[in-house]
Amino acid sequence: MLPERGPSTQQILAVVTLLPLGGFLLLVAGLVFAATLIGLAVATPVFVICSPVIVPAALAIGMAVMGFLTSGAFGITALSSLSWMANYIRRTRVGAVVPEQMEHAKRRAQDVAGQVGQKARDVGQAVQGKAQDASRGVQEGVGSRSPGRT
Repeated sequence: MLPERGPSTQQILAVVTLLPLGGFLLLVAGLVFAATLIGLAVATPVFVICSPVIVPAALAIGMAVMGFLTSGAFGITALSSLSWMANYIRRTRVGAVVPEQMEHAKRRAQDVAGQVGQKARDVGQAVQGKAQDASRGVQEGVGSRSPGRT
């Protein structure tokens, strides 16, 4: 039988960094959610009294929606980081990553980065070509006008 080993340094660092981060993000998500609900409860009577003022109402509703979305984003980020940490710890306990697998992952990441870079260059050239075509069209349109017409 193999002797039991304690957690590795990487596992300890992952827990020490991600657990407080996940907890903090969950706390921030809850605070943003509560502040959004309180702000909406305070602003609703103002909407009823000042119903002809549509622009501030739309602005406040937009702020409330942004608050809900921000709260959800913080919550999802916190939960996903905690989930990643749990999976990372579980995966590293099963077995260490083989160096060949690490090299394969590096090569794959480099290939994907190269493909993304090439795609970005292609899109940039296409946009540049369209911009040049559009500027030629504008110049031709300006040159064909007669001086007496507007």
